[in-house]
Amino acid sequence: MSDYDYDLFVIGAGSGGVRAARVSSAHGARVAIAEEYRVGGTCVIRGCVPKKLLVFGAHFAEDLKDARRFGWNVPDCDFDWKTLRDNVLADVDRLEGLYTQTLGNHKVEIIPERATIAGPHEVKLASGKTVTAKYILVATGAWPMVPEVEGAEHGVTSNEVFHLDECPKRVVIAGGGYIANEFAGIFHEFGAHVTLVNRSDQMLRSYDAQIRDRLLQISMGKGINFRFNAQMERIEKNEDGTMCIRIKDGDPIACDLLLFATGRKPKSDSLGLEEVGVEIDDKGAIKVDDHNRTNVESIYAVGDVTNRVQLTPVAIREGHAFADTVFGGNPRTVDYGCIPSAVFSHPPLAAVGMTEAEARNKLGTVKVYTSDFRAMKNVLANRNERALYKMIVDATTDRVVGLHMIGPDAPEILQAAAVAVKAGLTKQDFDDTVALHPSMAEELVLLK
Repeated sequence: MSDYDYDLFVIGAGSGGVRAARVSSAHGARVAIAEEYRVGGTCVIRGCVPKKLLVFGAHFAEDLKDARRFGWNVPDCDFDWKTLRDNVLADVDRLEGLYTQTLGNHKVEIIPERATIAGPHEVKLASGKTVTAKYILVATGAWPMVPEVEGAEHGVTSNEVFHLDECPKRVVIAGGGYIANEFAGIFHEFGAHVTLVNRSDQMLRSYDAQIRDRLLQISMGKGINFRFNAQMERIEKNEDGTMCIRIKDGDPIACDLLLFATGRKPKSDSLGLEEVGVEIDDKGAIKVDDHNRTNVESIYAVGDVTNRVQLTPVAIREGHAFADTVFGGNPRTVDYGCIPSAVFSHPPLAAVGMTEAEARNKLGTVKVYTSDFRAMKNVLANRNERALYKMIVDATTDRVVGLHMIGPDAPEILQAAAVAVKAGLTKQDFDDTVALHPSMAEELVLLK
């Protein structure tokens, strides 16, 4: 038997921590996992899962209108926020139960309290108890950032937005990333007047310029307002609960809800990391090597707390690779190239590989193919919203190095197409594939 209480102690039961704990236990390790809030982490409890359910709910606003063009005599419908909210939160409860059950089935001990690091092999629990482990894995994720603005306490973040008592009629969203644009679309479809306030002149910086410009064009056409190069000076709360957002060198904005979507920072503070000598960068990210190990030999970290790629599937892969490396006798690293991503805006966009600008800077000579079209459903629905597909090709090798899409079901289509980009297929390989007609995805093999 080991001299330690556990072979592995995981701090944080999010996607990365749960996968690492489960697989490590399957490899024969004695594992405990501590979680101070709820099992499932950001993605399941207050992130991509409940948000995607809200996106589904929001889509009905347009679908119900479009249905009339397809012969359905749909009456004017009222939206009940509380019904959707409660059903979404109930599904979160269901998923948390499944995650907890999975850990139990793999004989992982769940400790429902805060844990901090007391030494290279020691973990202190909130109850005061100290336990030992041969290895410690930090998987505490990331936390929403709130700007230092007077009155910021009157706003909410993506943590709290799923629990609103009422659906607001006027919403101000601070930020220009994927969370900001997704909730802009959600609240707009729920009937709110939405203003997105961004301190820079761009949104969704990591995405291809043409694609993000198309989203901006469509969003503005729907009635979503954008204020770029806008810096908040202070937030004033009125006696009736409404707010006034004061903007430097700009008109103030009245709203009922202020949502901060200004980025997420690694949740590494107050864990005892500095005390045991674990290196942390200036953004709070835990520094790790290719095998997720910190500079302290017995302490590892995976997921958003390392700030490499803040995506749930990446955290899961890192957790799995850690378990296989440390306990499975199969050292593995994660390949961070060609990671697909999506923004579940209205309409959604998705991408994999290099943008046109990145490809030109890195490869020099590239070929760009686009398809700018109106989806068949939108044509009959008399909706003028246009999709845009874009393919970036290395002109020297004919290899497809980037795919970028905005339009209905773009993320669903791109997931399969990402396999082709990851595999290094050429433009000719796409051209040689027979189109599946009639579909939107067929545009990928018909690009000229």
